[in-house]
Amino acid sequence: MVVAACLPMMACGPMSQSAAEQECFERARLASGPRGTVAFGAGSGGAVSKVDVTISSDYLTGRDPAQIYETCVTQKTGQFPTVPLYQRPDWRG
Repeated sequence: MVVAACLPMMACGPMSQSAAEQECFERARLASGPRGTVAFGAGSGGAVSKVDVTISSDYLTGRDPAQIYETCVTQKTGQFPTVPLYQRPDWRG
């Protein structure tokens, strides 16, 4: 009974550094500009198209992706990121 009461509190605990950095990286990436895909095709049923666009409120308000990343990681882990956003090899802002 006591264990069941503790489970929700454990779910709110700090994240691992790497998990927080990855989650915050995605938020910063969306703040750098809209993301999306456009697809066109044709088949026996005729032409088909699909458009998927994601625009974050951080982008619309002009927030700095590096600041978003640093603040996000710090809030989730209590520590600064191990690598700044602009020095990550996967950053293409």
